[in-house]
Amino acid sequence: MYAPFSELRLLLSERLRAGEGQSVKRIHFTPEDLARTRVSTTIGVAAETFDSLKLLKARTSSPAFRAWRSAVSGRLSEQTGPLSALMPARGSLVDLASLTGDTTSIDEAVDNLLTAPRALMRLELEGIDFGREHHSWAQRLISGEHEARLDVAAALRACHRLAVAPYWSRVSSRLSRARASYADTMADGGVEQLLTTLCPPAIRWRSPVLQVAHTHDADIHLQGRGLVIAPTMFSKCEVELMQAPLDPDRPPVLAVPAVSGAPLDTTLWECADGSAPRSLDDLLGRTRAAVLRASVGGCGTTELAVRLNISPATASHHTTVLRNSRLITTRREGQAVRHTITSLGLAVLEQRHPVD
Repeated sequence: MYAPFSELRLLLSERLRAGEGQSVKRIHFTPEDLARTRVSTTIGVAAETFDSLKLLKARTSSPAFRAWRSAVSGRLSEQTGPLSALMPARGSLVDLASLTGDTTSIDEAVDNLLTAPRALMRLELEGIDFGREHHSWAQRLISGEHEARLDVAAALRACHRLAVAPYWSRVSSRLSRARASYADTMADGGVEQLLTTLCPPAIRWRSPVLQVAHTHDADIHLQGRGLVIAPTMFSKCEVELMQAPLDPDRPPVLAVPAVSGAPLDTTLWECADGSAPRSLDDLLGRTRAAVLRASVGGCGTTELAVRLNISPATASHHTTVLRNSRLITTRREGQAVRHTITSLGLAVLEQRHPVD
C-alpha cells in the first residue's frame, strides 16, 4: 500500500531555492544495498493500467498526456467502477503491483489478482477509506470473496483494453529505453551516479540516504535487500516507493516517471488498432512483427504463445528467426527462457512506427 501525492516538481523546486524544508521519505542504504540495487523495465501492466485511470480522474495532468486524455477519456465505460472504488479521493490507495506482480501480460496479472493470498488482500485494502457507497462491496473484497475479485478483474481488463493496450507497444519501448539509460548510467558511474542523477529535485542522494519528496516524513531501511528502480508511464505522481507487505525480504520498488512535463511526440498516442504499423507487418510478417512488439520489456515463449494465440512451437520458431537477425536476445531464467528486444530491434520498430 502506498500513499498518493500530487505532482510536486515546481513546488519542490521553489522550496529548494528558498531553502524551505519539505516532507521526505528517507531510504537508508548500506554498502550491501548499493551492490544489490538494480533496474527494471516496468512496474507491470496492471499497475500502469491502475495509474492510467488515476491519471484520467485527476483534474490536471502533464501536457505530455493531453492527446492521450483526449482520445481515451470518453471511451471508458461503467465497467471500470470497481477499479475506481479502489482509489478514494483521500487517504491511501491500493498497491496493485503487490497484488498482480510486475508482469507485462494482463492475463497473468489478472490470474495473480484472483489467486492473491487473502492476508495480502486484507493488508492492502483494510486501511482504505472506501466511502459509504462502496462499503459493503469492499468488505466482501477484503474478506476474499471470489465474485468481488472478479469485479475488479473485469474492471482492470476493461480499463486496460481502452486506455493502455492500444499504446502498450510504444509505451513499452519508451520504458525499455528509460531502463537502458539507467543501466548505462550505472555502468559508467556506478549506482551512486544513478541515484545522484535520478529525477531531481524530487529525488536527492545524500550518501547513504536517498531522499524522496513525499506527503509525510518516513524512514525506510533497506537492510541488505537493495532497491529496484523502474520507470513508469502513466503515474501522475513524481515518485512512488512500493513495498511487498507479506515479503519483508523482497526489495522495495522505486517507480520513477519516464516522461517530463513537456508534450510528447503525438505518435506515441496515435491509435494503435493494428492498421498503423502495416509497414512492419509487411517487412517481417504479421505474426513475427507481433512477436517483436511483444518482446519489448521481455516475454517468455509460453507467454508469447498465449498472448498471440499461436502454438509454443510457432512462437519458438519466430523467436529463433528474430534472434538470428539480432532483433531480440534470449536468456534462460531457471527452466524457462525470456526474450527481450535489442537496440537494433527497437530501431526497426521505431523506424516503422516511431515513438519519439
